[in-house]
Formats: sequence, C-alpha cells, structure tokens
Amino acid sequence: MKLALRIDVATLRGLRDGVPALVEMLSRHDAGATFFFAVGRDQSARALLGDPAPGRVGGVAEARVVARYGVAPLAYGVLWPAPDLARAGAGRMRTVRDAGFECGVLGADALRWQVHAAGANPAWTDAALQRAIDRYGEVFGERPLAHAAPGWQGNRHALRLTQRLGFAYASDCRGRYPFLPVQDAELIRCPQVPTTLPTLDELLAEPGGHRSNLAARLLERTADPGTGSLVFAACAELEGLALRPVFEQLVVGWKAQGHAPCPLRELLAPDPMALPRCEIVTGRWPGRPAPMLLQGGVFLDDVDVSDAA
Repeated sequence: MKLALRIDVATLRGLRDGVPALVEMLSRHDAGATFFFAVGRDQSARALLGDPAPGRVGGVAEARVVARYGVAPLAYGVLWPAPDLARAGAGRMRTVRDAGFECGVLGADALRWQVHAAGANPAWTDAALQRAIDRYGEVFGERPLAHAAPGWQGNRHALRLTQRLGFAYASDCRGRYPFLPVQDAELIRCPQVPTTLPTLDELLAEPGGHRSNLAARLLERTADPGTGSLVFAACAELEGLALRPVFEQLVVGWKAQGHAPCPLRELLAPDPMALPRCEIVTGRWPGRPAPMLLQGGVFLDDVDVSDAA
C-alpha cells in the first residue's frame, strides 16, 4: 500500500539545513515524497512574537517554538530583514527536483497565509496565490502543479482558485482519502489529497507523548490502515532537524509494514474526475486548537461533475 509524504518547507533554516538531510535520508531508503516550498519571505519571528498561527498545537511552550525554528531565525522580520526564500534558496529548491522528488508550492509567505487565509476576502486570496505561482515560476521556470495550504487553512475562494489556476491537485485539508471537493453545492475540479495521519507535534501533545515513543505510536496506527489512504505531513524545520531520527524510524518502519513512501500525486486515480465527491468543511482536528479545512461527507451521487464551474 502506498503511503504519501508531504514535506512543508516554510523557513530559510528548514530549506538550508533540513531539506538536504531529508533528501539524503529519503534517497537512501528509496522513498518518494512531495516537497512544498514557501517562496516569499521568511517571517519566522511572527511565530513567536507577532501572529499566533492558528494551526499550531495549543499549549506549546515558547521553548518548543525556539527549538523548532532556532534562535537566530526568530529575528527575521523583527531585528533584521526577512530573507527572500525564492532568492536565497532557489538553487536548493531545484536540487530537490533534480533529485527526483515532486515539488509544489506552499504559498509565498506561509505564516501570513496560515494566520489570515481563513477570513481573507477574494482580492487578498487571489493576490496571495498569484504571487506564490509567480515566485515559484522564477525558481523552477514553470508553474506549480500542486498546492498545499499552510496549516490546512483556506477559504472558499482559495478552493475555487485551485481549479482556475490550473493545479493538478491540492493538499489543503485533513481527511480520509483523495476526493473532489464540494463547497456550498459547488463542485471544484481540482482533486484534494488530504493529510490523513497525525503529525509528530500532535502526537507530542498527546498524554504520554515523548520523542522516544513517537515512531512506535504512529507505526501502531499504520499497521492496519483500514480502507482510508495514508498521507503523512512533515516539515523541514522539525522532521528535517530535531526529529529527523524519528522520521527515519518511521520511513524504515513503514517499509517493513509493506508501505511504499511516495509523492502525493501517486494517490490520485487514473481519472481524477472519478474520485468520490465530498463536501469540504471547516472544523476541528484532534490535537489542533483552531478550526481548519476538513473532508466532509460524500456529496450527492447523481451530481454531474461536468457541470462544475
């Protein structure tokens, strides 16, 4: 059974230090993944000092935030200018693609999206997504075909834009399996590949959660996956640095369980328009303090997807 890996890269530290380590480790284990890059400015300081990102696990101490980002990066945008990821890290991003990994866009300013997207108006949303596409094009010389919403935050207009802007698929929500999203009875012809498994920071927040038992806890859940899909979300700032040994234990354990780590696109059906049509809703996910986009129930079976706008 395939197990897809989504790896978010939102900071300069993650890009410079976490990404090379992840590429080396995944390549060594013959494991695929999709890397989603933020391509605007690294506003890491806001994670501690300015904007409380709604997707962050509630009750996380400031010390854990510092451990995630490092001390120096938390001054970006406060004590000195925020680095431009597309300029400072373009070469590093291209080495990921050249190593054979699928690449997509995580937005321009990932933290700004995570904080503001849920309540943003269409003009703000359109400008943010278009800027992300343009900056990605400057790095890779082509448009991104995959989009991931930072913190699984978004709005109705953003979902509609995933179709209008030509994405092959998006990974904007939490859920159970790939589907075609429906919101307010509107069909959107851009498949969603949701994150289905808990993240390591969510497991750390559970009672008894500790770095020493994270891999065992998650492997227990993937030993018998049932009928759903397996999609794990990692980030270069955690799984590429402090929690890299845990992530490697997971990759080894998943392969021993018979799972094949792969990019998200490999979970799509040959005909994506034949995927189940499910509502997309806003709600709470276990271990997360704020509402986010979630896969809802199956929509009416007799709706013709060809009628979608």
